[in-house]
Amino acid sequence: MDIYIEDEDLKELIETGKDRKYKKFSKDKVFMQKLVMVIQTMRAVSNTRMLGSVSFLHYERLKHSGRSSIRIMNGRVERLIFRESEDGKEVTIIILDETHYGNKK
Repeated sequence: MDIYIEDEDLKELIETGKDRKYKKFSKDKVFMQKLVMVIQTMRAVSNTRMLGSVSFLHYERLKHSGRSSIRIMNGRVERLIFRESEDGKEVTIIILDETHYGNKK
């Protein structure tokens, strides 16, 4: 699957492991390992329907927004929010959301 990242800060965090905007995440080594693993898993599957079969991702289509999300790490609320193409072979990651399910930190 082809992955594009809209947020330049998030792209830098994924590629280098460091970014000023996501400083608290870059210090969390376990979270960063999981984030890289999630991106690798997304690249390995052929389309978004296959993400549903990878149980630890908890892939879901978000109602009324035309977006989808996957969990980065069990026990944490952070999720990657993305748009997917009609055929599910391309996704555009929009944000790293920390307030999923209304959990305000």
